[in-house]
Amino acid sequence: MTPIKSLDELILTLKSTGKKSRVAVVLAEDENTIGAVSEATDLGLIEAFMIGDEQKIVEKLRFEGVDPDKFTIINIPNDAAAAKEAVRMARTNEVDMVMKGLIGTDKFLKAVLDKENGLLLPKAVMTYVCALQIPAYSKLLFISDPAVIPFPTLQQKVAMVGYAVAMANRFGIVNPKVALVSAVEKPSEAIPNTMVDATICQMARRGQLPSCTIDGPLDVFLACDPKSVEIKGVPTPVNGEADILIFPSIEACNSFYKGLMLFAGGELGGFIQGTSKPVIMMSRSESAKSKLYCIATASLMAN
Repeated sequence: MTPIKSLDELILTLKSTGKKSRVAVVLAEDENTIGAVSEATDLGLIEAFMIGDEQKIVEKLRFEGVDPDKFTIINIPNDAAAAKEAVRMARTNEVDMVMKGLIGTDKFLKAVLDKENGLLLPKAVMTYVCALQIPAYSKLLFISDPAVIPFPTLQQKVAMVGYAVAMANRFGIVNPKVALVSAVEKPSEAIPNTMVDATICQMARRGQLPSCTIDGPLDVFLACDPKSVEIKGVPTPVNGEADILIFPSIEACNSFYKGLMLFAGGELGGFIQGTSKPVIMMSRSESAKSKLYCIATASLMAN
């Protein structure tokens, strides 16, 4: 498989396969969610189930100039009940993924994480992995974790690497280059996460990680800019050509991606991992285009 180098290429690839995923959207009452779901439906990528207050959904669809008959609308006005229904549909294989609409994150995740009726896999690490499309970078850049884990432990970072490598593989990237990001390029007890990075690199050398080329700690320049590697004279197998960046904290990763979205024309496609079905959860302020890319990415990864 030729590597997919952009999120636009991803959509073309999905269209060429004819694969159509079923998605349950919880409170599909905001314009960006409606725009993304409508476009994904028109492209033939999904079949959408819109869960929420039917009257509000229909009114919003018509206001946005979207035909309500394109979707299956399930009338459940209560937020929590709507989220539970979406999760139930995923658990019973009626849909392939669930998507957050205008529901609060806490109510949405409460249904996803319910110990008896949720989607979290036993003993799994739940994390968020996404692919960034950045005009200034020659390929997609996969990052983790901008949304779930505040300060990843060794176990959590190893899981993050595994999920990100699996996603990169599905995009056709064999043996992806992984950079464990920090502010420095040498392990230091003064910066604890760098010691975790050094341990992960040792694990990779012992064959305890999925097939990848991994190094860290590295700063973003060494991870993503070959000229900086040459200037700094720091030998690294990543060589400024990273496919994947694993960040030391949610603050670092979240700020990194939002800065690229706001100032550099970036777009993303990603979802929560560690669940039995892909869970699409984005900020309500994300663009309709990024939400479309998230649907496409989840569709690629859905079984």
